[in-house]
Amino acid sequence: MKFSVSIHVEGDREVTLEEVVELADAVAGLNGIASGYGTMGYGAQIVVEADGSDEAVDKAIQQFTQAVEKTSLPLWPVTRAETMSEDDDYGDLDSELQ
Repeated sequence: MKFSVSIHVEGDREVTLEEVVELADAVAGLNGIASGYGTMGYGAQIVVEADGSDEAVDKAIQQFTQAVEKTSLPLWPVTRAETMSEDDDYGDLDSELQ
């Protein structure tokens, strides 16, 4: 099953636009988007294939860390990771249509 995983990290300084662009480039191959410009942290939303939410988070954090290592961003600790499965996403849509 596919999961969309949102990961956020926090650190000790403001993140620049250039750094977020670097992260966006690094997560693009993971069907990802990046965020964090002007904040004290950065993050990404990426898509992973997994059997469950916990496995999705583990895979996503590993892939996210590898992506961050390709940038000039510091490796700050993960403060939040949230998942949404494709079934959850389509379930929400079904509810809205009824």
